Parts: sequence; structure tokens; C-alpha cells
Amino acid sequence: MELQQLRYVIAVAETMNFTRAAESCRVVQSALSHQIAGLERELGARLFERTSRRVRLTPAGEAFLPAARQCLEAADRARAEVAAAGGEIRGRLAVGAIPTVAAVNLPVALRDYRRRHPQVHITLTSEGSEALIERVRQGGVDVAFLGLPPRMEPKGVQSRRLGGGDLVAVVAPDYHRTEREVDLRSLADEPFIDFRSGAAGRAQSDEAFAAAGVRREVPFEVTSADFMVDLVRQGLGVGMLPAAYVPRFSDLRIIRIRDAPTRMEYLIWGNRPSPAATVFLELLTTEHVNSASV
Repeated sequence: MELQQLRYVIAVAETMNFTRAAESCRVVQSALSHQIAGLERELGARLFERTSRRVRLTPAGEAFLPAARQCLEAADRARAEVAAAGGEIRGRLAVGAIPTVAAVNLPVALRDYRRRHPQVHITLTSEGSEALIERVRQGGVDVAFLGLPPRMEPKGVQSRRLGGGDLVAVVAPDYHRTEREVDLRSLADEPFIDFRSGAAGRAQSDEAFAAAGVRREVPFEVTSADFMVDLVRQGLGVGMLPAAYVPRFSDLRIIRIRDAPTRMEYLIWGNRPSPAATVFLELLTTEHVNSASV
């Protein structure tokens, strides 16, 4: 069994197409098919079911795939550790972040990191806090930035609290109210635009309204801050976003809230960070994370 064979299996499993898998691996399809067939003979089991219309994993393939990924990750980690011992940082750095991260200027941090360590392959994914915690636990993401309600803390990962801050209401420029500061009760009759029910970005607002004894309607549920802002611009409702994040939307009106929802931002990472992740964490600590309120 060779590492290249494992790469071919993973490529086919991700594309469910031998031609596209060969293209992504930069080999001719016949060579890829030959290598996978040889691996199947060695294992004594078919990994893929092939028909003229589709390709799919067999039960044996489903069982084999996680172990194949772990083998490749271990091999990549070994190469990175050897390079780091010689003073060279290489390998991969998978970063995750909520869309509204405010504690760090992430694009600038990634730019500085790439300039210093060009041999590292960097990827970035943007998801909700709960999904990012799970991906760090499983090793799919090395470092992630979260936003959680004050009562919540990330579990099963290493973490650093970056700071806390209030949410503010954002409304269209022609919004009918003129106050610059209100309490939650005064907004009870307004339609709201918020993240999906159950998400950490929604929980912080729901908990604040519940503490104030206020029921609100959320007819518009979104998965991104940008979509929320687009709906707010059309006057469809009131949005709620971190105060440190909203200045980028200069066309919206901001209303401060006296009993505002709050959130805490966290930096999280796995229990055994790779050399690439360790250096990124050091860069964030020394240069890029603002420990003031976010």
C-alpha cells in the first residue's frame, strides 16, 4: 500500500468521478484506475462501485476512507515536523472563522503569515462557531475564531479568550425611529433579521431578549452577516451585529442598546498543533490579536 494510492482513493471519493480525480491529481485516468485496482486487489475488497452513470463508495470504501485520510495526514505531519526541526515551516494551515470575527484583522494576519512562511499551504473556511469547534476537534481545521454567548465556552479544544463586546441594532437609513439608544423592550414590536435558530450567533440575542422578558418575531433567518445587511438595507427589519464589526457598513444606521446582547470571541486550536499552526498562534499572540473589547 502506497501513499499515492491513498491520495487517488481520496480524490475519487471527493469527486465521485475518475476523470475529475485524475485531473486533480495530475495523472492520466488509466494510471489512477490501475493504482486503485491494485490497492483493491491487495485489500481483497472493492472500494468503489462503478457504473456508466455514477461512482460511489462501497461499504468497504466507506470504512477505508477515514483511515486513508489519517495516514496521509500523519505522513504530512511527519514531513512538517522534520522540516521544522531544520528551521523550515511547511505543511498545511487550515483556518476557520465566523464571518463577524472582530478581535483580529484576519486577512492581514494571513498575509503576514504567508509572506514569512511561503511553503505552508493555507486554507480558510467560514462557518458557524459550533461547526468550527467540531472541525477543530476532528483535526480538519487547525485554528479557528469563534463568537459565543457569555455562558458558553468551547469544549474539547485548546482555547484563548480574546475579549467581549456588545451587539448593536442596525437599521436602514430611512428607519422610522430616530433614537440613538434604546432598550430591548422598545424593539419588541419590530421584525428582526437574525441568524438561524439554535446557532451561537442567534443564541446571544435570544438570551438577552429572554432576560429582558421580551418576545420578538424573527421572520427572516440568514446564515451570513452580509445577507442580513442586504435585508436590513431594504427596510425588512432590524439586524443585530457586534459593535466592532458594523462600522464597515457606513450606509446603515446604528442604534445602541442599553441592555444589549453580548458575545465573547475565542481563538481555539487542537491539542497537538502542527508546526505551521504553532507558528501562526505565536504570530497572533505577538502581533495581531487585540485583547481589548471586541
